[in-house]
Amino acid sequence: MIAKMTEIFGAFDPAHPRVHWDGPIHEPELRMAEDLDGIFAMRDCAASGPLYAMFRDLAKSAADRWWLKQNSLRYDITVIPPRVICGEFVKTKGHYHPKNEAGWGFPEMYEVLEGTAHYLLQREDMADVVLVMANAGDVVVVPPGYGHVTINPTTDQALHMANIVSSRFASDYSKYVDGNGAAYYEMADGSWKKNRTYGKVPPLRRVHAGCIRTDKAGFVFPLYRLIARRDPVLGFLNHPEKFCGVAELVYP
Repeated sequence: MIAKMTEIFGAFDPAHPRVHWDGPIHEPELRMAEDLDGIFAMRDCAASGPLYAMFRDLAKSAADRWWLKQNSLRYDITVIPPRVICGEFVKTKGHYHPKNEAGWGFPEMYEVLEGTAHYLLQREDMADVVLVMANAGDVVVVPPGYGHVTINPTTDQALHMANIVSSRFASDYSKYVDGNGAAYYEMADGSWKKNRTYGKVPPLRRVHAGCIRTDKAGFVFPLYRLIARRDPVLGFLNHPEKFCGVAELVYP
């Protein structure tokens, strides 16, 4: 079900988007263009206003919310309207996840509800940089140890996506800020530009999400179904070390 919210600046107003959700909802947290200063290919890029909306910590029932809290999990929905900023497609700020007590980086799971998404993943040591191209109905796993940026690579369609992630940590944005963004910039003309701040970066690997067998690991679409049925596979988000081989299985 798509709940319609007030739209005051047209179909793609990021402050008042429509959202794929049929449960209780609250006002979104907005990411402002000013928050992304310094992470665009054009260093002196000046942009302002809201870029995208994040609906944090959603649950369809009190029982679901209690279960998510007990299992240190969070379900979010993000809406990224189409926009070109200083020659780049609109994108998220980018962040890494810290390591858990076992020394494994916290992973994350995304699903595309509507539109097209480019998930730009990169290892902190720059040994691997991957573009995962996803469409509606695709599930994408951000493996332990990878930072990630999400891009809406269109000029006419909003990207709606959901994610499930551990609530035990705070994301680390500092490395993307210090690095002037991700290792690559996706330009609105379809080209990819290397970020020279990183020095040497590996070639960009491209993977279609539809070719990644997330279903073999038990990650299904829609992701909320895993919450509704209290699926043990969600333990992967807090304890990836107990699911050895899962990240490799779903992400070649």
